Amino acid sequence: MSGGPVGVIVLAAGASRRLGRPKQALPYGDSTLLGHVAREALAAGLGPVLVVVGAHAEEAQRGLPPEAHIVPNPGWEEGMASSLRVGLQALAYGWPEAGAALVLACDQPAVSAALLRRMASLWREDGAPVVACTYGDTVGVPALFARELWPELMALSGDRGAKGVVLRQRQRARLVPFPEGALDVDTPEDWERVTARAPEGNAGDDA
Repeated sequence: MSGGPVGVIVLAAGASRRLGRPKQALPYGDSTLLGHVAREALAAGLGPVLVVVGAHAEEAQRGLPPEAHIVPNPGWEEGMASSLRVGLQALAYGWPEAGAALVLACDQPAVSAALLRRMASLWREDGAPVVACTYGDTVGVPALFARELWPELMALSGDRGAKGVVLRQRQRARLVPFPEGALDVDTPEDWERVTARAPEGNAGDDA
């Protein structure tokens, strides 16, 4: 059995260049895409929720619930690894009792509190160093990393995310099917798919 709070780190510092506007601030339900993901993370009740912001930081924060902890990443242009580092550093410093970090992207609208609770439960049951999601033919976020792996994550650089660490630990990892995880928002076409599939009233327009 593994213990301690699970800190949730939501990566939301990117510039959304392919989309052409800040994905963090896209309207979703009665909030924003980032606000929705942060609310699900808070509803899971696992531990602190840290939101790493960089590009479009002001717009990103507008839809966030007040319980979320904002972590600025002044080096966001380096890529995803820099956001992982600052998020983990903030979690390790602010919550030294945390036993694991659950890393989320800000643009997966299907993420739910139930999924995050299930991932944390798997980690607590057998102490697997990684609990990651599978969708399509890949593994990825949401992904939970036991504290023993944080130094490896913080050693990443450039635009490399946590996937490489997941793959290196695959023999010891627990994998959770999450087919809806393949639906993320990188392009205008992705956003059209999200709004087309969302329940009525769940995704909005800019008006």
